[in-house]
Amino acid sequence: MNILIVRVSSLGDVVHNMPMVADIRRHYPDANIDWVVEEAYTSLVRLNPLVRDIIPIALRRWRKSLGNAATRAEIAVFYRQLRHEAYDVVFDTQGLLKTSVVMRLARLAPGGKRVGLANATEGSGYEPISRIFHTQSVAVGLHTHAVMRARDVAAAALAYQPDTAADFGLQAPVFAAPPAWLPPQPYAVFFHGTARAAKQWPAEHWVAVAQALSDKGLPVLLPWGSAKEKAAAESLAARMPRATVLPALPLMEAVLLVQNAALVVGLDTGLTHIAAAYCRPTVEIYCDSPRWKTEGNWSPRVANVGDTGAAPDVAQVLAAIDAVLSVQAAAPDDGSVSSGVVA
Repeated sequence: MNILIVRVSSLGDVVHNMPMVADIRRHYPDANIDWVVEEAYTSLVRLNPLVRDIIPIALRRWRKSLGNAATRAEIAVFYRQLRHEAYDVVFDTQGLLKTSVVMRLARLAPGGKRVGLANATEGSGYEPISRIFHTQSVAVGLHTHAVMRARDVAAAALAYQPDTAADFGLQAPVFAAPPAWLPPQPYAVFFHGTARAAKQWPAEHWVAVAQALSDKGLPVLLPWGSAKEKAAAESLAARMPRATVLPALPLMEAVLLVQNAALVVGLDTGLTHIAAAYCRPTVEIYCDSPRWKTEGNWSPRVANVGDTGAAPDVAQVLAAIDAVLSVQAAAPDDGSVSSGVVA
């Protein structure tokens, strides 16, 4: 059976889509699973060995230059890749008009079907018009977790029950040599930056947590994704003991950062969710987004604090840190990355 997943963005949503791949292969071991994803996230999907082929799409870039001959040539290449294989099932788990169009463009095998969401979950960006290209529309609960939403769609289409813990199937990224910024000793990572101001946590709280971790012997690394976040990281580091502002990191180095971390503390962002997917000791901080949608609920190494309109205080975060570190100490894993060959 040939299966295509259309989930093009965003980073956290691509991560949360991963367990449906393991579910499908658990019930259909011979299934070939391909994935259409935004070009920026192809390296992440490539970390899942159960995905056969990755078809990159560049909607974000193409729409800015549709009149350009080079752009049109890239679109033609994408279309040929999309039509190369005939699929028994095409899944659109994003539920947008643009993703349903991609679903429609894919080639179906005789008797094949196109499967997507029948409805939105609360606060999602679902577009009802996406159903026009469905062969089968799967209804999900109003408060269905992002991971379960994709798993439920696949299970309904392929007639099984998603009755195991979420398995993200992500391997470690490998490099010829460790990046120069990677410390040899254990460290914590703070994902302190987010695009929406309401989701941020007060700077003095981050400083207090850094002080507590310094007392435990853990230095703090501060990544950033924009000039504004870099300035915030530098301001935090100036007030923190043993804190380092990292250089700009490509995605695979950011994955290496979290996969090696002794602890990750982060806001509701894609990289925090990647840390949780690897089951690293992770504390997810929710300040102005609903926790039920994305909380890491598949491992005792992941703790979730706060909720919409109920940002946690420092004591709550420190208690969550103690909890996940205690679990890690009681049952250490082999999640750290050793240097290997460049992917």
